[in-house]
Amino acid sequence: MPEQLQRIQQHFIDSADLKYQAAQALSRPIAAAVQAILACVTSGGKVLACGNGASAAEAQQFAAFCVAGFERERPELAAVALTCDSTLLTAAASGNAAAQQFARQVRALGQAGDVLLVLSVTGNDANLLTAAEAAQERGMGVLLLTGCSGGRLAAMLRETDVLINVPHDRAARVREVHALVLHCLCDGVDTQLLGEQETLP
Repeated sequence: MPEQLQRIQQHFIDSADLKYQAAQALSRPIAAAVQAILACVTSGGKVLACGNGASAAEAQQFAAFCVAGFERERPELAAVALTCDSTLLTAAASGNAAAQQFARQVRALGQAGDVLLVLSVTGNDANLLTAAEAAQERGMGVLLLTGCSGGRLAAMLRETDVLINVPHDRAARVREVHALVLHCLCDGVDTQLLGEQETLP
């Protein structure tokens, strides 16, 4: 039992250490991402979000925060998680078609001035690479949340895109920081739209 308690506590310590280390390195790209989202939604655009596995859930949560609100009431912001339509996703569940499952939605829904938010721990997912390519072809901005080295996704970004790269190789730690980054994005957009909140609950 003491060993188990120690292991649990170490998870908290490691997570806190990484967030502390990442705070300074990631604050500028997070601020740039806030501005990109703000410019998009205030000009009538929308955010499309995608990821695989646990990152898909984070993409859905971010879209929900945009539409339903984060910590306070505000007008709805246009956002769609590309991970929600099981019929569409499973229609392209094998072979080369699977790599196009998000790209097809980007080409169908995305317009110049929209933003694609991509979440990937490794940055090497084939279906996310094609989605980012489709977004760039559409004249959309790409916001990439990744970890490790950033992978092939980081390598394909343009100067106008934003890379938020968590400096860690362990998937659990990277996703923990991704969750915090998404909260920072939502709070940043709300603050720009509504002003500072006197007290956070």
